[in-house]
Order: sequence, then C-alpha cells, then structure tokens
Amino acid sequence: MDIAEKNGCQNFVLISSDKAVNPTNVMGATKRVGELILACQKANSMRCVSVRFGNVLGSSGSVVPVLQRQLRKGEPLTITHPEIRRFFMTTREAVSLVLEAYAIGEHGDILVLDMGESVSILELARTLIRLSGKNEEQVGIRFTGLREGEKLYEELFSLAEEVSATSRPKIKRVRSRRMEWPLLVQHLSELRASLTVDGAAPIRAKLQEIVPEYSSEVNGQSENQDPTTPEVYHQVAGRR
Repeated sequence: MDIAEKNGCQNFVLISSDKAVNPTNVMGATKRVGELILACQKANSMRCVSVRFGNVLGSSGSVVPVLQRQLRKGEPLTITHPEIRRFFMTTREAVSLVLEAYAIGEHGDILVLDMGESVSILELARTLIRLSGKNEEQVGIRFTGLREGEKLYEELFSLAEEVSATSRPKIKRVRSRRMEWPLLVQHLSELRASLTVDGAAPIRAKLQEIVPEYSSEVNGQSENQDPTTPEVYHQVAGRR
C-alpha cells in the first residue's frame, strides 16, 4: 500500500473475504487485519477500499471443480460436514464487484455483494450427481470432518458492523470498528516481531489482540488440532 501511494496510485482495492467476519483461522484474521489497515489510515492522495468476496464458482480450489473431478473418476464425493454452507458468486460477479468498488467506494469502505442465501454444499453435491445422470447410491457421499479452523457457516457481516445501502442495489457498504492509526502501526510492528519467536502461538495471540473477534477454535476444533485425529468421522451415503 505504501509503495502504491509513493508511486502515485490514486485508488487501491483490497480483495478481502467473508472469512474476515468473526475469523476462526489465520487466513481470515489476516484478511480482517488488511481491512483495518485500509480503513484506519487517514485519507491522503490515495483512496483505499476493501471488497469482501464469497466463494467464486470455478476458481482455483473451489469446491465445484473438485466434486466434478471426483465424479469423472467414479469416486465418492467428499464433503467435510453434512451441514456446511457457503456463499457463492460467479466470476462475472467477482470482477464486477472489484470494478464497482473502484467506481463508488469511499476511503475506508468495505463493500459486499448481496449474494442471497448461502448454499448447502451437500445439496450442491446431490445436484451435481443428478446432472451426471447417476444417483446418490451409485456415487456415494463421504463426510470427512471439519478441517482445522473451518466454520459450518460463513458470514458477510458481524453484529458490530454498520451496514448501509450504496448507489448500486446489490452492493452494501460496511463500516466497522476502527482504531487509531498509530496504535495499529504499533500492533503491526509487534506482530512482525512475533514472527521471530518459536511456534505459532505468539503470532495467533497478537492477531487476536488486533482482531478481538478472532478465535482459533470453532465447533470444538482448534487450528492446532491434528486433522488426522479420530474425531474426524466418515460416512458414505447409501453404504451405511
């Protein structure tokens, strides 16, 4: 951000994530820290805007290509939990959100696309099975257990945030807790220093100090927990 401003950039857009809301893993916490950096710095010559993304359909690592690949290979479809839900947006919507943020965002804004209701990943998998011409008993669905730091439900806004309309009907403006810029700079310096201490605990502790709503434990499962522990369970639909 400093380099962009020094080189005369007038507009700066950060790609954030719905995982920044009440984060339960380091990725989400660092996205929230990024939002704070843009929101807390005083407006100078460069306008800074954040955009919160849901899952982009078809993108690298997206669940749909993974399930499609498993279908082609004749493998059971793997889902972490039967109740897990996610927000989805198309690539076109994602690109439009970035461009709209560039056009309408005010300094320090967090802009969020109205993505409607979250989608059940289990129902998504069942739909893909039907579209392939097979049934659930033929393919099977295997539940592998929540991964470390993974939530059942993602959120677009926290209860502490103020949400308002923008000039675009499907884009919301979010104003959230801010802190004084010198204090945030001090926190970031201390976060950088924590990287030299052995282990991840000092880093997580400092992140939680910057982002109090960050919790490294959700649904009884910690980020430090070994995902291969017996608490991970398996089930194959139609083959119980």
